[in-house]
Amino acid sequence: MPANSDFDPGHVRYIKLGRGGLWADQAISEGIVPFGYHLVDHTLCAAGDWDAVRQQLLANGRKPSGATQGIREIRDFYELGEDTLWVTMADGHLWWAFADKDVKTTGERLPDVPSRYRATLGGWRRESLTGEPLAVRNLSSALTRTATYRMTICSVERADYLIRRIKGEVDPLHVEAKTLQEKLRDITQKMIQQLHWEEFETLVDLIFARGGWRRTSLLGGNMPDVDLILDQPVTGETAWVQVKTASSQSELNDYVERFERDGSCDRFFFVCHSGVLEAPQKPNMHVWAGAKLADLAVDVGLFDWLVQRTR
Repeated sequence: MPANSDFDPGHVRYIKLGRGGLWADQAISEGIVPFGYHLVDHTLCAAGDWDAVRQQLLANGRKPSGATQGIREIRDFYELGEDTLWVTMADGHLWWAFADKDVKTTGERLPDVPSRYRATLGGWRRESLTGEPLAVRNLSSALTRTATYRMTICSVERADYLIRRIKGEVDPLHVEAKTLQEKLRDITQKMIQQLHWEEFETLVDLIFARGGWRRTSLLGGNMPDVDLILDQPVTGETAWVQVKTASSQSELNDYVERFERDGSCDRFFFVCHSGVLEAPQKPNMHVWAGAKLADLAVDVGLFDWLVQRTR
């Protein structure tokens, strides 16, 4: 397997592993790049007799434009060298491999079975060279939309992006964006800390509302143990919320005990803008403080609301 610095493909091609990815499991497990065109003679392709291949495609019902497209795909499969990076998508991941230059026939002539293949050099991989999983959900749509290509083989529009992801390199623009994101979080956190306690309670109420929670108690009421009672109409859950401008671990622990004694709600939220707190290791208990609270405010679109209160 090439080292990061040596990873420099001569060509990049996306290949569909059968109709609807039908051959993906076999290809990955056997370490092959399968190919169809079962009605086209392997011997003619290996000899590079593309005029004869065209005639076979036309004889099998391809229109002239379709025959030209078919020859392009077949020639790519037979003629591209071992420096060609082959990529595909299966099981929610992008897979990549290099392949031996020799094309071998399977002897099959059925439409849903590979008729020929190239053996991979080291198998298919779904991780970057630095070990990061190449999950489709984490890739740019400029790359993943290639999977909607209706034919079998095509070039990759954002080959530079693809190669960078496989090498585990970070886009300079991503680094710049992360720096700005961290600065935005820092500014948001400072604005939250400047809020009057009544405005802070309103902010918390707005975060929950924009997250789909409904308040079923008065905001800032006189309940001794809880500031808000909420319900979530989609899941049917109820929540017990305590809001503090500043707090301590001992105070948090005290409210956790009160929540557990009360037992009337499904979830517990403890929200404060100042204080170093350790959240209980329980899935139904949540602590929003500092950077976490700032991220939530930005995520639900309350940055402008905060900016208005800094005038």
